Amino acid sequence: MALDLQMPVLVVDDYKTMIRIIRNLLKQLGFEDIDDAADGTEALEKMKQRRYGLVISDWNMEPMTGYELLKQVRADGSLSKTPFIMVTAESKTENVIAAKKAGVNNYIVKPFNAQTLKGKIEAGFSD
Repeated sequence: MALDLQMPVLVVDDYKTMIRIIRNLLKQLGFEDIDDAADGTEALEKMKQRRYGLVISDWNMEPMTGYELLKQVRADGSLSKTPFIMVTAESKTENVIAAKKAGVNNYIVKPFNAQTLKGKIEAGFSD
């Protein structure tokens, strides 16, 4: 399936530099409509106002973590089908398992490059 590069993407991270890095990687892949949020609470508000084709969220954020955001998104009927990719600096097996159980489409461990991101996005859409 070809990726829709026109779809709006929401990048959620409390670290501005990481948002900039992911935004640049997405632009390298051809995505143009990229929005961002500093934490899960802000992301949820934005998702209720606009339909995103993909959410890429960091795991570790305050006050609402990416994992909590994922669970809220999956529990909300209008948002539950949104493709969701979790990004983390930790490759703890229990985190990967917890995210999978909560309905994450894919999981990326930092650091990563545009090709890794593209592969994870494509794999997340082929579920």
